[in-house]
Amino acid sequence: MNGEIPRPDSGRARLSSEHRRDAIRSRLARPQGHSYLGDSILGAIDGCVTTFAVVAAGVGGGFSSVVIVILGFANLLADGFSMAISNYQGVKTRQDEVERARRTEHGHIDKIPQGEREEIRQIFAAKGFEGDLLERVVHVITNNREVWVNTMLTDELGIQPVTLSPIRAGIVTFASFLLVGAAPLLPFLFVANNANSPFMMSAGAAAVAFFAVGAFRGRMLEQRAIMGGLSTLVTGGAAATVAYLVGWWLRQQFGVAS
Repeated sequence: MNGEIPRPDSGRARLSSEHRRDAIRSRLARPQGHSYLGDSILGAIDGCVTTFAVVAAGVGGGFSSVVIVILGFANLLADGFSMAISNYQGVKTRQDEVERARRTEHGHIDKIPQGEREEIRQIFAAKGFEGDLLERVVHVITNNREVWVNTMLTDELGIQPVTLSPIRAGIVTFASFLLVGAAPLLPFLFVANNANSPFMMSAGAAAVAFFAVGAFRGRMLEQRAIMGGLSTLVTGGAAATVAYLVGWWLRQQFGVAS
């Protein structure tokens, strides 16, 4: 014995607390929400990739820092807004699809209730229910219209009837795009117009941003943060390298001046 007092397993204690009967009842009673992690990661990575791609293309093309800043911020705002609107429309479309399916199932229950009951019966028979127990399950589910419809959405159509917010999804995407996408542009605002210095600092800022976003994603998904950071860094670096080479090649071909 080393004299240390054994500490309780806090993770197991928390998990046990979350699975008490009252805690489970409270959790299941809350409306299902939508995680905005994917929206934020999408906006952050795309913001940094596209903005640094503009920077790399501008440097490869021999443009001045002023031109790069103008193009970079114009791209940052325009692309960020466009992406936010696209994500809003995408989430809104999924929301509308769920509502359309819900209306369809309500209509089927009104028109052919016995057929819809048979669908419930076969769904739960496939899960292993049979005999009187199966009939009781069918009776309980079809006695509550909303439970009936939600069961059809989930088990027949594979649709999760979650509460989505298209506006929040768009705002999260736009904010992440701006916040992370601005990182590669900041050196061109505060460093003298030198061919290499601002660009190298911009590359460093973009690399840190890529790694941080990837590491954050990995941590939130309980994966290895370092691997997530490196994966995102490689992806962003590849996009920037392509943009730089395109700018450099076009400059050689057409003699674009600074």
